[in-house]
Parts: sequence; structure tokens; C-alpha cells
Amino acid sequence: MGLDTVLNGHSAKETLWHLSNLAPTPEEEWDRLRSFLGLGPADYEAMLATVEPLFRRGSELVVGTYDYLLAHHDTAVILGWEKGANPEHLAERRRFFTVWLARTLGLDLSHEFARYLFRAGQIHGAHGPRRIHVPELYVTGSISLVNATFARFLTEEMPGNPIVPAALAGWNKLLSLHLHLMLLGYQSARAWDAGDFPVELSFYGRVRNYTKRQAMTMHLPEGSRMDMLLTRFFNYFPVARSDVFAIEWLDKERLDERGRPWMVVEKSHRVRKGWRVLLNGRNISFENGPNQIIKPGDKVSIFPPGR
Repeated sequence: MGLDTVLNGHSAKETLWHLSNLAPTPEEEWDRLRSFLGLGPADYEAMLATVEPLFRRGSELVVGTYDYLLAHHDTAVILGWEKGANPEHLAERRRFFTVWLARTLGLDLSHEFARYLFRAGQIHGAHGPRRIHVPELYVTGSISLVNATFARFLTEEMPGNPIVPAALAGWNKLLSLHLHLMLLGYQSARAWDAGDFPVELSFYGRVRNYTKRQAMTMHLPEGSRMDMLLTRFFNYFPVARSDVFAIEWLDKERLDERGRPWMVVEKSHRVRKGWRVLLNGRNISFENGPNQIIKPGDKVSIFPPGR
């Protein structure tokens, strides 16, 4: 019967649905912005010349950063430190910051690091073990403070050295790249929680390799369709896309600023055969696909092929 199946005694045709508005993956954004910033060999050469003095003062940067956050009322409240830092929580954050600093000073330009920064953004968006939401203002501000501290350290450690301005330009580019990846993850976490009612998602088989859990709860606005849920899911877990989707390029007609039609090519993610998304136990590929309205109390399950 090919893509047909039998539902309630009637033949139904399977529709391999697609999504067309997914955000770029961390790897795509890493490469795109790195190219745009022109971060290249001259930058790396200058930055490498300043790694040792920055490394010597790495502990000072880590300790000083959290002393500053503790002393600033707003960030102390965000972290739950109004009456002083919790020692265990402070140690966790210092370890996290130390790992990031070591990889930064080591000029880690890998895609794996891009994914690490993306996840760091999600953690700041209240999707970490402690569920602490750090407002975007302070995510951006913290990177700016690191940049300023790098400048101070190098001015003190290498006074008058002509390599310092070029190195600081390179570090600024790199830290901007880090911030962009963190905000990409941050936005995926904030979108996940934005809505009027909760929807329970359950994961099976190798889907759990990507989610690292069996179930999650997403919030959706009233009147949302399945395509919003799926877009949020694959923006939050972009690592799953290459397994779930085949890429298609579709011709689309749009209107320019004068109302004249023109053709554009749009990237589309078409689900591979065998992947199943069930809404209340019914495969959306045999229903109305991503156009189905999701209501409070609905349950969504995602299955890989073969289950």
C-alpha cells in the first residue's frame, strides 16, 4: 500500500510533513558569524601572544567575577544570594566558568564548543539543574565585563606592548561569537517556556539520546498548532535534526516592498519516513500534520523508526 495505511477500516495516506522556519543550528551560526567577523590567522597570532598573561590571572578573573555578582544587588537576588553565596552553588558556578575560560584561552574553535555554548545559554534561560533564570541583560553584560577585564589585565601585564590592541580586537571578536551562541541557546529555552498552558512530551528509543530524558513539559500559547511545538522542539534540540529530517530547497513566491512578486529559495526540513509524532496517540502524518491545533491536556509522543 506504499505510504497508505488502514485507520478505522479506511485507507489513509501518510503525509511526510515538513518544517520551514527552524533557527540555524549552533554549528551553522558558529561558522557564519566567525566568517562575518573575519576571525582569522592574524587575530589568532596576536591572541596567542597574550594567552600566558591572561592564564596567570585566570583565578583572579573567576573569583572576581562572582565577587562582583554577589556585590551587585540585582544579580545577587537572581542567584538567590541576597544573604550571601551558597558555598556549593558558588563552587558549581566557579567550576563552570573555569572550564569556559580554559577553553576560551585555548582558542577552542570546534563545533563541539559551539554546542557547549548553546547549552550554556539554555542553562542561563532557567533550563539548568537549579532552574535559575538570568535575564538576557546580564548574560550580555557578563561577556562585556570579561572583555573589559581582559583589557585591564593585558594593560597591566604587557604595558606598552604593540601586540595588545590587536589581541584585544581578536578577543572581542571571539567573545562576541561566544555571546551569540549563548543567546541562541537562551532564546530556545525561553521560547520553550513561553505560553498559556503545559503540554507533556514523551520520548522513545534513540530520541532519548538527543533529549537525555524520557519526558519534558513545554508551554504553548492558546490556539497553537503542532508546527509551533515541533519548531520549538527542534530549535531546542538541533542535534536531532540530521537524523529526523532530509533537507529540501523549495521555490517560494514573496512580495517585495512595492508589492511585486519575486521568487526565493527556502530551506525546508522534511521528516524522514518512519519517524512518528503522535498527538494523543494518533500519528500526525495521517491526520492534519503540523496544522493540528494543540489544546490543554494534549499529550505528544515522538518515536524513531522501528518502534
